[in-house]
Amino acid sequence: MTTGSALTPPSGTDRIVILDFGSQTTHLIGRRIREQGIFAEIVAGTAPMEDWIDEGVRGVILSGSPSSIHDEDAPLPDRRIYSRGIPLLGICYGLHVTAHLLGGEISRAETREYGPAPVEVVTNHEITSGVSRRFTSWMSHGDAIRRLPPGAREIATTSHGVTAIVTIPEASFVGLQFHPEVTHSEQGLQILDNFAAGVCQARRQWSVENYLEQLQGELRGQAGDKPILLLISGGVDSSVVAALLLQTFPPEQIHLMYIDTGLMRKDESVEIGAALRKLGARNLYLIDAEERFLSALAGAVDPEKKRHIIGDLFISVQEDEIASRLSGDYLLAQGTLYTDLIESGHGSGGTAKSIKSHHNVASPLVRKKREAGLILEPLAALYKDEVRDLGRLLGLPEEIVGRHPFPGPGLGVRVLGEVTRERCDILREADAIFIRELRKAGLYDAIWQAFAVLLPIQSVGVAGDSRAYGNVVALRAVTSTDGMTADVYGFEPAFLRTVSAAITNGIPQVGRVVYDCSGKPPATIEWE
Repeated sequence: MTTGSALTPPSGTDRIVILDFGSQTTHLIGRRIREQGIFAEIVAGTAPMEDWIDEGVRGVILSGSPSSIHDEDAPLPDRRIYSRGIPLLGICYGLHVTAHLLGGEISRAETREYGPAPVEVVTNHEITSGVSRRFTSWMSHGDAIRRLPPGAREIATTSHGVTAIVTIPEASFVGLQFHPEVTHSEQGLQILDNFAAGVCQARRQWSVENYLEQLQGELRGQAGDKPILLLISGGVDSSVVAALLLQTFPPEQIHLMYIDTGLMRKDESVEIGAALRKLGARNLYLIDAEERFLSALAGAVDPEKKRHIIGDLFISVQEDEIASRLSGDYLLAQGTLYTDLIESGHGSGGTAKSIKSHHNVASPLVRKKREAGLILEPLAALYKDEVRDLGRLLGLPEEIVGRHPFPGPGLGVRVLGEVTRERCDILREADAIFIRELRKAGLYDAIWQAFAVLLPIQSVGVAGDSRAYGNVVALRAVTSTDGMTADVYGFEPAFLRTVSAAITNGIPQVGRVVYDCSGKPPATIEWE
């Protein structure tokens, strides 16, 4: 009983259907369309047309894919879309598969093209209305068009003469070799809006307010009067779900459980308890499970193993604790976002490749409950910025809504290597110092996510007049709009020196502080 991941638009809503062939950025396409107030729906790329076509569909986007058209099991769309007369937009693989099916030739590139590429518009077309004649795009592909299909025309090319934008008028098709959905592509949002609002003439009818009204109706219909249990992690997502449930159902139907794993940030458990009481929770359970989690994690160093241990134990502790408080069937609510599903390889098309598991997506016990239809995931169609907007709409205070994201496994994936109480205490203090300095400098709200990581190494240093080995702390700070891509925040060197001195002076066990300069991609935001 999952709600949100397969959102049905209100009757009469114009929408763009996105055929998902497994790209990690497919849902970014939908996010960009929704930013313009137009509803976007993601379906499996190989789904028969009758599964999703109706009078509300104004256009179709064919996504990218980790597959190549040369693969034996390359996913293919329903070929009837090319004779329907509905506007089509193909992105990367979506262009390649269309060109292939319509008589063009696709070849494997000698080298995979990944990164920025200059594009020049050579022919006027509605898709490039308001777009600069020259702009930088973001490429990520291993195939390229060798020969265009009959009747196709080039709209834009790269500086190397590679086709960047092409139109096939007879199929009502426009194809892009680059990814307009990622923030690294200049003019990408304009191009997507040109397609959705211009070529497709879709009306701007999507809003978080409309989504909330629809979502509350779906939740009431699915849950009925069954008890609902929400595991609170302390982050924005679970806090928004708590507020949503408390405003959708009678408060006595909602059971909020906060499990103190010993992997939380400094003073977080106390702050969370106070915040939940302010939300009007009547059934609030604060569970001290630090010893159980640290014992279970003893000796574990592999990131995936740690995630599964934490995820499984979350559910086990919940089941042990709830047995004496709830009887009969109950539903488990989670703050799962679509980015969690995408990174765990659970994209709508069923072919997304896993980057890392998320404990609320991939652990065996969570999968078991999901298959049994006992999970509510009301945020699974939303991105982080939309979740924040929903939280504000629900009346949550800014100190909760604006809090930086925190992973479900907590410090378990920020203490690299083995997790112990001592190492968690060191990291807790370092992280608190970093956040304190960010707030003092007025930088906290300018950053999407900032945190400290404790590395599994020691570094030589000087303590007084003696040689000493101390722990190494890495600082991470990124800017982003949705968590799918991120850029490193450019601190002034003086600020980093201030933070480093505060950490090494305040925590005797730390002898060195470094700053992580990797963007996403190629790195993920979290280290594990």
